[in-house]
Amino acid sequence: MIERIHTDTAPFVRFPDGTEPPLSQAIRTGDLVFTSGQGPLDPATHEIPADLDAQVRQVLTNLVAVFVTAGSRKDLIVKCTCYLGDRANFAAFNRVYQEFFADCPVLPARTTVVAELVREGVLVEIDGVAEIA
Repeated sequence: MIERIHTDTAPFVRFPDGTEPPLSQAIRTGDLVFTSGQGPLDPATHEIPADLDAQVRQVLTNLVAVFVTAGSRKDLIVKCTCYLGDRANFAAFNRVYQEFFADCPVLPARTTVVAELVREGVLVEIDGVAEIA
């Protein structure tokens, strides 16, 4: 069975005209949950932090919020795909990413790519897969 996951504790971006994009925030199937890409938008203020470190932390916080809604948690994330808007940010991204997962016994498997990100001002986006608790 496939279940759509949605939470207001992580942002669900809408197009400028107010319509929703053709995707789900996350999908739960079996013992796994798969998220769509999470950006650095703060769900409370709807603002994007200006600096990379704050954006990475916000993206990871948003990602975990979606996983928690689906019945998972941070230490059960098994895979992340990370998108950076600029290769020059790779070392700084790694530092913040490692700090965020420092309390987890195993780091998630990860792919990191450099890509042109859709929204202006967004420096990083991450999607992931996690086990259900």
